[in-house]
Amino acid sequence: MELQGANDGIRLAAYRANLPAPVANGKATSGGFDSDYYTCDGDGSSVASRVSVDLTGYETMDAPPRYDFYANTEVWGRRRQFRPSLFQLHAGPEDSSEEDEDEQKEPPSEPTRFGWVQGVMIRCMLNIWGVILYLRLPWITAQAGIGLTWVIILLSSTITGITGLSTSAIATNGKVKGGGTYFLISRSLGPELGGSIGLIFAFANAVAVAMHTVGFAETVTDLMRENGAVMVDRTNDIRIIGIITVTCLLGISMAGMAWESKAQVLFFIVIMVSFASYIVGTIIPASPEKQSKGFFSYKANIFATNFVPDWRGPGGSFFGMFSIFFPSATGILAGANISGDLKNPAVAIPRGTLLAIFWTTVSYLIISATIGSCVVRDASGVLNDTLSPLSTGEECVGTACQYGWDFSECINNKTCVYGISNYYQSMSMVSAFGPLITAGIFGATLSSALACLVSAPKVFQCLCKDQLYPLIGFFGKGYGKNNEPIRGYFLTYIIAACFILIAELNTIAPIISNFFLCSYSLINFSCFHASITNSPGWRPSFRFYSKWLSLLGAICSVVIMFLLTWWAALIAFGVVFILLAYTLYKKPDVNWGSSVQASSYNMALSKCAGLNSVEDHVKNYRPQCLVLTGPPSSRPALVDLVSCFTKDLSLMLCGNVLTDGPTPSVLEKTMNDSHLNWLNKRKVRSFYRGVVAADLQSGVNVLLQGAGLGRMKPNVLIMGFKKDWRSDTPQAAHNYIGIMRDAFDLQFGVCVLRMREGLEVSNPSQSHGETSVSIEPEPQHSTQFQKKQGKKTIDVYWLSDDGGLTLLLPYLLTRRKRWAKCKVRVFVGGEVSCTGLQCGHVLLIVHQFEKMVSRFRVDTNSKPDSNSGCASQHQEPWMITDQDFEKNKAKSLRQIRLNEVLLDYSREAALIIITMPVGRRGVCPSTLYLAWLDFLSRDLRPPVLLVRGNQENVLTFYCQ
Repeated sequence: MELQGANDGIRLAAYRANLPAPVANGKATSGGFDSDYYTCDGDGSSVASRVSVDLTGYETMDAPPRYDFYANTEVWGRRRQFRPSLFQLHAGPEDSSEEDEDEQKEPPSEPTRFGWVQGVMIRCMLNIWGVILYLRLPWITAQAGIGLTWVIILLSSTITGITGLSTSAIATNGKVKGGGTYFLISRSLGPELGGSIGLIFAFANAVAVAMHTVGFAETVTDLMRENGAVMVDRTNDIRIIGIITVTCLLGISMAGMAWESKAQVLFFIVIMVSFASYIVGTIIPASPEKQSKGFFSYKANIFATNFVPDWRGPGGSFFGMFSIFFPSATGILAGANISGDLKNPAVAIPRGTLLAIFWTTVSYLIISATIGSCVVRDASGVLNDTLSPLSTGEECVGTACQYGWDFSECINNKTCVYGISNYYQSMSMVSAFGPLITAGIFGATLSSALACLVSAPKVFQCLCKDQLYPLIGFFGKGYGKNNEPIRGYFLTYIIAACFILIAELNTIAPIISNFFLCSYSLINFSCFHASITNSPGWRPSFRFYSKWLSLLGAICSVVIMFLLTWWAALIAFGVVFILLAYTLYKKPDVNWGSSVQASSYNMALSKCAGLNSVEDHVKNYRPQCLVLTGPPSSRPALVDLVSCFTKDLSLMLCGNVLTDGPTPSVLEKTMNDSHLNWLNKRKVRSFYRGVVAADLQSGVNVLLQGAGLGRMKPNVLIMGFKKDWRSDTPQAAHNYIGIMRDAFDLQFGVCVLRMREGLEVSNPSQSHGETSVSIEPEPQHSTQFQKKQGKKTIDVYWLSDDGGLTLLLPYLLTRRKRWAKCKVRVFVGGEVSCTGLQCGHVLLIVHQFEKMVSRFRVDTNSKPDSNSGCASQHQEPWMITDQDFEKNKAKSLRQIRLNEVLLDYSREAALIIITMPVGRRGVCPSTLYLAWLDFLSRDLRPPVLLVRGNQENVLTFYCQ
């Protein structure tokens, strides 16, 4: 597409209105576009638009794209700006307000923020490296051989790498705040799973502080014992050193993230120096003392011998070694856990986490290959175990025989104390300077303990602020410019100290590993679930992930949980399910746009679309009800009755019609969520739909034709009886009957509920839907339909065959527990006759009926000509002429007599259901028809439900 040249451009400025002098004299270009209309930030990550005077010279409230419109936080130094609403854009100038002037604020001091190297990569590498690297990797290499050890390392790194990819995808799908793993999972899968994982992940990190601290304390205690220094005994020495150590770590954490980060860098340098010392030691020629312990520098024969496995002991198997090594590959979430302290989490988390996994994997592979190429599996450590010059070497056992050493005796007797199969400190022995390996062990344990001590409060603080669980909000308060969770630090310190005092964590360690794996599984599942739902909100900038790889990672994490320790896996899942059940029961008031919500929408849409290919059958008929409640809280009895025969069975939709103009306040009342909140609190499963219309009848017509989706649309209209029809305007009564006739025209069944005390609880003068809505929470009024009905009766007067709806509704009621004991009595319509005495009583009641409609009778004394009479009736169709009254006299008498029957037989019923008569359009005026319904159901103590089906079968005798 070719753009117009500068001289050919359209001059928008020529069409602009008169502007204030500063604007009119602003800078403009000749072509209509500024040369700097679009500018790009230096890093290319965001685009800002600057509109020239030529484009904004005309008067408009339209605003170009701005950061403020999409962010939910303010920018320091100015007032946050909001996008104009549609009403503001198309309303008159007097209805719109000018933008507020920028409000200058003094920005607070910027807290410490870390980049991807110091904040994520180094932190993750330190948390991944641990005592297993120094004390167990050589032993695993001896057991599994170099080949299978590499398989174990690569398999572990594959799982953590997939988790890293999933974490990167989730972290780049939006702005990441504090809370780390909990924030990522909860904002993706919702509060149910996110909350449970956040709680156990924070607890696991707190206990992990104790684990790493005890590992450090045990090493110090062993060094003290070797040098003859003992304080009390081994167990109490571990406790004392552990408490002192964790207290020092707490002090570093409390000093702030800057000091904690500096300490991590120091530990990182110590570990790197220990690695260098080890690599140099493998190159230096071996001394006789080291040779006696099995070290011979790089030898091809040693590599070939140690390449194949040599399983020993009860745990000598591939999965046994895998279960021991895999915890050393965890710790990849240490950087994500301090997401709130990163400069740019969306960049730092993917880059730092993935590089940490890569470099730690390389280090594991190098160490296993080098230690397996330099040290034999078994050695005695005795300098005299050399081959004599006279020996033939035929009886010598082991690879060391080729290098002049004979360890046959200890190998045959299985008493060798050195070699990578027996000596855990082989890396110290190989190192150029052994104490550096000890320093590396100290650095690995203390750095991991410090990382967990920082991670646990950060995750727990975010969980506390979300208030998903009771009694934990106290720990959500932050202090200082970094919003440090000081209370969370002390809580983590207390938990860690308690487990340090136990000084025996062999049974707790597998539970912690399983909790970490459970988190990995849910992170992978979060990425898979968000991808599979095809939600438009899932658009991560990190593209190097696969939803199927994420699913594989989730499955593998669960499998490894049971391979490590099956009972610990069951405990982890048990805790998750208990917390999940609690959250599902409490239903916290949060909405994070999770993938679970997107999945629910997809499933609902798929099921609704699938119903279109299913033909209707009378056996599957369900009364799907459109209930004219107005605000549902204003007519709770109507809501409760309809809910009795639709809950868990069919559709219920509460309709509300507002007859005011479509102003923002009215639209807010119509669409206000307080109505749904009221229904949910009442445990009524119903939808709500509000419309704005010129009058009630046209609004209901919109609902009748537009409510529903596909086959999930109403087929029965339920409304309350208009008790004030005689005192209200005749037009209102005519519109009320017009609603019923519109429903019949659209093949709806119609039900009208009348209660002696009325339906409305807020304002008795309200009619159906013509009401204002309060923004305040509405009270939950109790009604008789919420109570158990006992052993009363449901009296059904099936006077006309309407298709069976009159019989179906009472049956559905009796399926509910509160109506189950009620007996259904069916009265079938027939001829109504009376004796002379009864007829005399009826004549008195007929007089009352005539008095009821007298206000709407055409005055026959004025004797207008026929043309003027027809015109008057056309303008006022609710008026009753003598001809109308005579034509419908038989039906009028029938309703009068039926009321007498109801009073005689159904005074003590729990509910009366009666077939509603139908008045012909053009034959029965609306006020006469309304008088029938009024007289038929008057003076009755039980609620009366007038029912009329759409004359189509809703019941069948057959099974097909």
